[in-house]
Amino acid sequence: MTRDSYSYLNDVCVVAQEAGKRILQVYERDFGVTQKDDRSPLTEADRVSHEWIAQRLSELTPEIPVLSEESAQVEYAQRSQWRRFWLVDPLDGTKEFISRNGEFTVNIALIEGGRPVLGVVHVPVRDETFSACRGRGAFYQRGSDAPTTIRARRFAGDHPTVVASRSHAGKETTDFLQRIGSHEITSMGSSLKLCLVAAGKADVYPRLGPTMEWDTAAAQSVVEEAGGEVVDMQRRPLTYNKPDLHNPWFIVSGAGGHDWTQYLPVELLASP
Repeated sequence: MTRDSYSYLNDVCVVAQEAGKRILQVYERDFGVTQKDDRSPLTEADRVSHEWIAQRLSELTPEIPVLSEESAQVEYAQRSQWRRFWLVDPLDGTKEFISRNGEFTVNIALIEGGRPVLGVVHVPVRDETFSACRGRGAFYQRGSDAPTTIRARRFAGDHPTVVASRSHAGKETTDFLQRIGSHEITSMGSSLKLCLVAAGKADVYPRLGPTMEWDTAAAQSVVEEAGGEVVDMQRRPLTYNKPDLHNPWFIVSGAGGHDWTQYLPVELLASP
C-alpha cells in the first residue's frame, strides 16, 4: 500500500535539517573546492550532504528511488519508469557556500507524475525550514519552533518587490525589470528566492537563465502550496523527470495570478 505523501513530511524535514548540520561542520572550517565536468564548483559539503540524504531516504522509503544532483547519471530509459521518486539538491547555492554569505539550502522533493507533491527547503546557517505537501499547505519553521503557515501575497498593482539572483543575472532579466517600471529589488542566492515569494516577502522572481530540476522542485512545492505559481514562458507549471533535466526559463509569482509574462520580450514568449 502506497503511503500518503504527507506522512513523510516531518521525517524529510529532519533529514534535511541533519544534512544542514553536516554541511555546517564543513562550512565552519577550511575546505577545498573542485570542479565537476560542467565546471560548476563542488565541495566536501556537497558530498557529505548527498551521502547522508541518500542513505536516510533509502532507509525511510526503500521502494522510492532517489535522484540527486551528485548522482544524476541515471539514464532516462530507467527514470521514465519511475512513477514516484525523490529529487534532491544536497547543497543548492554552492557559490554562496564558498563565498560564506549563508544563502545556500538543502532541497528535497517528492515527485509524482512529473509534479512535486512534497518539498522541503532547509537553510542551514539560519536554521530555517520551508516545507509543503500537496493539499496540506506551506509552512515555515525556525529552529525547534512549531511550524507556522505561510501564504504568498497578492500583487498590489504597483511598485513590486522583485527577487533577483545573487550569482546569475543577464540582459534578459535587466530588460524585464526595465519593462516593469518602478520596483524594489532584493538579491538572494539559491532556492531562497522562491521561498521569499512563497512567504509573501516578494511579488515575483524571474529566472531567465539555466537551472536544473533539482534546483526548483522542492521550492516549487512550497510556492504552489502557499498560493503562488512557478511557470514557464507560456505560463505552464514546471514539470519534472524530463529526458533533459534542464528547466526552461521560468517566473515565480505570488497569489492572484498577475500575468508577469507581459513584461517579457516577444521572442521569449515565442520560444517553445
